[in-house]
Amino acid sequence: MCHHCVIESVKSGMLSRRSLFKGAITAAGAAALASALPPRPLFAADAPHKAEDLTHELWEQFPTYFGGQQLFIEQKFSHAKDTFNLNEWRVSEHTGTHIDAPLHFSADGKSVAELPVEDLIAPLVVVDIRTKAADNPDAQLTPDDIKAWETANGELPEGAVVALLSGWGAHVATEKFRNVGADGKTLHFPGFHVETAQLLLEKPTVKAIAVDTLSLDHGPSPDFAVHNTWLPAGRYGIEGVANLDKLPAKGATIVVGAPKVRGGTGGPARVFALV
Repeated sequence: MCHHCVIESVKSGMLSRRSLFKGAITAAGAAALASALPPRPLFAADAPHKAEDLTHELWEQFPTYFGGQQLFIEQKFSHAKDTFNLNEWRVSEHTGTHIDAPLHFSADGKSVAELPVEDLIAPLVVVDIRTKAADNPDAQLTPDDIKAWETANGELPEGAVVALLSGWGAHVATEKFRNVGADGKTLHFPGFHVETAQLLLEKPTVKAIAVDTLSLDHGPSPDFAVHNTWLPAGRYGIEGVANLDKLPAKGATIVVGAPKVRGGTGGPARVFALV
């Protein structure tokens, strides 16, 4: 190889190494700059910007439909003795903020584990009957209430969960949540009217109904007519929902954290809304 060729070869190698070194510095600088920038927002500008918790805190004496305790917690390990904490629970499926699966009122309906995940995320419709519930604890959400909601807000959105806002969530830590009558056994709180359940069944995409009380049926119901109409049709319910008063009548998205328990007729759930 000629002397000139050797020199040119060395110069070429040096230039290549300089380019590689320069590229490495540039890449490192870009990475450092990217790490210094604020994180990208989780949602786009027109997407939900906050979450609202729709779940009551569950404790052992949480009020129940039948009145007895339905959650029992026993500590099995303690941090002081074992360096970790672990409790064992015994709980009724229908305690606190919870799901009613179709199996709850049918011989062979879907269990809570079989609810399609796409049915657990939905547009949330909030129908406010607080005024009449304040005057009558046995008030029911009627077809007229649905019609009034649609007059004010437009048609029910496709795939909605329709929730009753009675204001009863404010009483959850008091005797009024069950509101036992003078006869010592009849409960008094709002719920859905069976004709409303029938109306909503005619809207095939409505996924679920929800209440801020202990039952889809109003307290004095003698026959669970709403349960017996709604759940066997393959739809599900949510009972004991919290904080519906913090949501708009339309525009929120509900997310239902249903437990995936094989054969379960329901179960306590973490429910929230994106607004």
